[in-house]
Amino acid sequence: MAHHEPRAGKFNPLGGSRVYPQSMLLRDFRHAARALRKAPGFTVVVAITLGLGIGASTAIFSVVNAVLLRPLPYKNPDRLVVACSDLRKRAVRDFPFSNADFLDLRKGTESVFEELGAVQAGRGVLPRADGTPEQVIGAGVSTNFFRLLGARVILGRDFTEQDGIPQAAPPAGPPGAAPAAPPVPTSVIISYEYWQRRYGGSRDVLGKTVDAGGNAAQIVGVLEPGIELLFPPDANVERLPDLWNAARIPYDPANRNDVQWRVIGRLRPGATIEQAQAAAERVAAEIRRVNAISNTADEHIRIEPMKRHLVEGVASTIRALMGAVVFLLLIACANVANLLLVRLSLRERELAVRAAIGGSRWDLVRQAMAESLLLAGAGAALGVALAWAGIRELLAIAPATLPRLAEVRIDPVVLAFTVLASLAAAALFGLAPVARAARPDLAHLLRGGRNTGLARGGMVRGIVVVAEVALAFVLLIGSGLMVRTFLALRHVEPGFESRGLLTFELLGGRPANTPAERAAFIRQIHDRLAGIAGVEGVTAAFPLPLTGGFSPIRWGKEEALTDSSRFQAADFQIVLPGYFRTMRTPILEGREFTEADNVPARRVAIIDQNLAAKAFPGRSAVGQRILVRVNTPQAEWFEIVGVAAHERNTDLASAGREQIYFTDGLIGSGAVNRWALRTAGDPAHFTPAVREAIRKQDPSLLIAGLQPMDVWVERSLGGTRFSLMLIGIFAAIAAMLAAVGLYGVLSTVVRQRTAEIGVRMALGAAPSGIFGLIVGYGLRLSAAGLAAGAAAALAVTRVMTSMLVGVRPADPATFAAMAAGFAAIAAAASWLPARRAARLDPTRALREE
Repeated sequence: MAHHEPRAGKFNPLGGSRVYPQSMLLRDFRHAARALRKAPGFTVVVAITLGLGIGASTAIFSVVNAVLLRPLPYKNPDRLVVACSDLRKRAVRDFPFSNADFLDLRKGTESVFEELGAVQAGRGVLPRADGTPEQVIGAGVSTNFFRLLGARVILGRDFTEQDGIPQAAPPAGPPGAAPAAPPVPTSVIISYEYWQRRYGGSRDVLGKTVDAGGNAAQIVGVLEPGIELLFPPDANVERLPDLWNAARIPYDPANRNDVQWRVIGRLRPGATIEQAQAAAERVAAEIRRVNAISNTADEHIRIEPMKRHLVEGVASTIRALMGAVVFLLLIACANVANLLLVRLSLRERELAVRAAIGGSRWDLVRQAMAESLLLAGAGAALGVALAWAGIRELLAIAPATLPRLAEVRIDPVVLAFTVLASLAAAALFGLAPVARAARPDLAHLLRGGRNTGLARGGMVRGIVVVAEVALAFVLLIGSGLMVRTFLALRHVEPGFESRGLLTFELLGGRPANTPAERAAFIRQIHDRLAGIAGVEGVTAAFPLPLTGGFSPIRWGKEEALTDSSRFQAADFQIVLPGYFRTMRTPILEGREFTEADNVPARRVAIIDQNLAAKAFPGRSAVGQRILVRVNTPQAEWFEIVGVAAHERNTDLASAGREQIYFTDGLIGSGAVNRWALRTAGDPAHFTPAVREAIRKQDPSLLIAGLQPMDVWVERSLGGTRFSLMLIGIFAAIAAMLAAVGLYGVLSTVVRQRTAEIGVRMALGAAPSGIFGLIVGYGLRLSAAGLAAGAAAALAVTRVMTSMLVGVRPADPATFAAMAAGFAAIAAAASWLPARRAARLDPTRALREE
């Protein structure tokens, strides 16, 4: 009979036989599961507490992952950069490039860039198969653009260099001569989504001709699905173009002020951002040398990673929200740790018996950790379910300025975060209970002595509650600051009356060739809309406040004639006469535009009160002149005929630049495309009449974004509302958990000090004194937590500075209000245990102890 060596194992003191590590692990988890099943109330409370913390952190991390962590969906995303033109002396950042500036930059940085491409994108109209107009997004791109992004053409071909060669204008022939040959069609690649929507995925689409802005364009390819342009919202670049045109970009140094291009580059392998920045600065220096306007504006070219450029406007908000949910998770862990400490204290006799019959300290620790891991697993499962539901709500309330919203989801990276968060939570809330499990007081407990675990753990539980209160108070301060910001924004005057305004954008329509024809067409639209019953005023502009599309223009006074560095930047709007009356933007001085002003020959302008104060401090601006470049290469003199109240053009949180208004007729009519109607009732009720009026005027016109102006106002509050709602929800949950933790500790104190309370009452202590004793202890714990939280909040809330309007991070009123509010919560949490203590029967209490 063969002799077999026994395999290595470990003696089980409770079973008397050898078990193996895997068996020990399974046994620990089975024992933990049985123990938790015997305490269903405890298990459910812990799972819900952890589920709230893990669910909130998982939901917010899904946003962090999609927006801040996930690589851009392009080739070599870590090597993609954006080139930005900054006019430093005019405080203008991220200005587009002209043709010549882009071509100079591409030539001057060949040593560091593998590819450098340009793009512009906007909205247009094409007819459907039935002739009705359809809004499409068109993008003009350099011919290397898809190679730059790594986008594949799945049908047909990519652009070639030949597609981008500029065409010379045909020479003017003698009278009666045959017309010149038509220009070569522009090459177009269409998106996969437009291919499916418009052409049903037919492979016969290649070679078809479409109208690209009045020019013939031939479809040469179809892109792979999902290609998008990722730029910050203020870049005014449409995200999902339907048609991508190969741009024929001529080198025209005389038109360096005609800007339109956004520039993306891919660094060569081994090239650094610093090298690219140095090369770009050399190009910028040359541009400043040859272009007087670039020189006086102090134009520089900034190179920054494309991903950072995309998220720089929202990164601080997302990090603040992630910090808030980490605080919430820590509070949940602290709450569970207190519950486990109480539960373990009540089980000390069981642990002592196990230790007395041979169970090692490691066995007891392992058992406690098994319970912690099971509880963390239950919390994680509930948390994922809550996160899944929470993400849908997040997407519903998220502001449009948040990039890559469509990519927010629970994916393997988010699930991995959930697992790690659960393990970290198990370690955090299991640390104190495990330490206690490792050192039971065997001698005292086995002699039959009273369970002292509650008494010995009192200090630890008190410290945990102080930490909970401190963390919750930081979140309450954050939510209070956001409430103050939201209320401040609600009271910001946008400079116009949004209530009663119906707005929309008009696209397409039959082409009008001359300024007179365009002006007549606009008057006809105006008159049709004004004829709708209940419409009190009609106007049009390019653009309208809060709708996007603003860009700066330079202005100056007499000194700018000899020193062009004295030019400054202001936003401009092109408007119809009656704009200020319809928008109810007050004219503070002078007058509004008249029909006599709405012609090319009239050089008149209206400025806002901020520009008037800057240009003509202490005196009237009406009748004064300013230099402005509008239609001509050089600035022209414009007479100021009025001063209007300042309008908030970009959002309500920032005042924005000063403003200058010109008439539509000044530039030959037809620039205004956003319309506003002042109505006698609810603007939404007028939408059918507006659609019918526009259809009668021209069926090829397309109405886009038909909605009340109040919708744009609410949208401008979207980012603040998003942060307020989330931080407010987290703060409310945190305050609730802290109150529950305080209640639990005080209930344990009452149980622990039952004999003492009985003695006090037997010696004549009044119930009110016992009540005050317990409430006082709860308030002392809360006061310590509030003091620690206030100190932490002074440091932490500084990261919220960019999110706040009208309030400082260290606002005393907010700190005081939140402290008073939490003191009331703490008093309520202390009331029940104190009431129970005050009602104790001293005889019964002494007999039970």
